[in-house]
Amino acid sequence: MNLIWLVLSGFWLAVGYVVAGVVCCVLIVTIPWGLASFRIANYALWPFGRTVVDRPGAGAPSLLGNVVWIVVAGIWLAIGHVVTGVLLCVTIIGIPLGVANFKMVPVSLMPLGKEIVALP
Repeated sequence: MNLIWLVLSGFWLAVGYVVAGVVCCVLIVTIPWGLASFRIANYALWPFGRTVVDRPGAGAPSLLGNVVWIVVAGIWLAIGHVVTGVLLCVTIIGIPLGVANFKMVPVSLMPLGKEIVALP
């Protein structure tokens, strides 16, 4: 399933997140969001068999950073994943891909204080 995902949508999502990460890293103040964007790009390439969990020890700075992220970009990314997920779910073959897109909504909405781990 990961290969189908990579060809149909994963590559393009990852490219978008990498571009956003580069822009955030060029603007020195936004480096934490850039690093989070690179993590999401990695997850977007190969989402099946992995999940997002809360990072232990992530506290108030992550929460404040996520609030800023939601206002600036997170809400638009989440809406994009929901719309793309609904469109992918129109076909039977696209349903697992749509579900993977829905799985990316929480991390695209609040990326700080999260880490991506392999499923056991």
